[in-house]
Amino acid sequence: MEQILCKSVAEGQVAGASLLVLRAGQTHFAAAGWRDIERKLPIERGTIFRIASMTKPITSVAALILVEEGRIALDEPIARVAPEFAKMRVLLRPDGPLDQTVEANRQITFDDLLTHRSGLTYGDPHRSPLSAAYRERLGGDIDSHVEPDEWIRRLAELPLVAQPGSAMYYGNSTDLLGLLVARIEGLHLGEVLLHRIFEPLGMTDTGFWVPPEKRERRASAYGFDEQGRLMKRATWGGVVVEERPKEMAYESGGVGLWSTLDDYLKFARLFLGDGAVDGVRLLRPATLRKMMTNQLTHEQRANSVFLGRKPFAVGRGFGLGVSVVLEQDESDMFRRGNPGTVTWPGAYGGWWEADPTDQSAFVFLAHNMADLAQMARGIGIGVWALIDDVQRAIAQS
Repeated sequence: MEQILCKSVAEGQVAGASLLVLRAGQTHFAAAGWRDIERKLPIERGTIFRIASMTKPITSVAALILVEEGRIALDEPIARVAPEFAKMRVLLRPDGPLDQTVEANRQITFDDLLTHRSGLTYGDPHRSPLSAAYRERLGGDIDSHVEPDEWIRRLAELPLVAQPGSAMYYGNSTDLLGLLVARIEGLHLGEVLLHRIFEPLGMTDTGFWVPPEKRERRASAYGFDEQGRLMKRATWGGVVVEERPKEMAYESGGVGLWSTLDDYLKFARLFLGDGAVDGVRLLRPATLRKMMTNQLTHEQRANSVFLGRKPFAVGRGFGLGVSVVLEQDESDMFRRGNPGTVTWPGAYGGWWEADPTDQSAFVFLAHNMADLAQMARGIGIGVWALIDDVQRAIAQS
């Protein structure tokens, strides 16, 4: 496996990458490259990475814990917790003017947030008045200067891209979900995740902020210049600051966490253990099974579009915060596992899978800070080919 990683590093596709595989009860680690090229610091097993959207399944589990406790219900309107969302408007066209709207035909529910059917979206993948308004009003996707309650208010003042429950639009649903979980608990989201998930599972290196004593283990951010050559990139697309201020109140339940291979594998094992890891139960088996069961209709799967693709059109569904394999296809990196395998990747080159059928899992972490415009030109896409190669090698081992 290291040979595959080393080849990608040697070709300048990634600065470094790491992998942890769980099979037959045994873990296997591989790494190559650098967490800091200039200082010649290698990627190690304890290297701390930004995990981007691999944050979303963790926030989703936190919300489902509250569901089990009767604090919220999946079919309950979020307006009970966030009255800002009591009366929403919906754009006549997803790319239309912000003042051309109709009244929402029903309120957004917690289920809508967990399945990205809330009518909320992201700004970056689209070019529309709504996208521009998201960027202007909400601040950075990861490190935003906007306070949580103000962020919620500003989001609620913008129209939805679709009627609640009608279609899947990947985006800010999980960020809002995280802030509502925090509001219910009366704590910062990081504190909720610490007490509810990280401490019980022993995830000691996961959080929204890397403390000074651990920063030597942190992977630097590497992106690409316009010729496709690796370069250190302290900020990224205006959404990542070089050093998150400790007093920053906004915490992104969608994309904000840092973590390590071993920490995230502990989380992934929830999906192999019916909601428990090493005797520590976070979710009941029935709740976890629902989380791992496709919730989208056939029409919603067929029509969901992200970055010009239809990721759920064939053989793949979406549960409560995770993607799920419905029909295995060895040619598709999202469908290589047995039916029931769950995953959700991170934009910076992170990937994980958990396959309850054969009780296997793996976590892959890298920092690949390519923006959408670069990737459209073929710059920064090598990490995804690397993940594809890693998957194939794991399957054949």
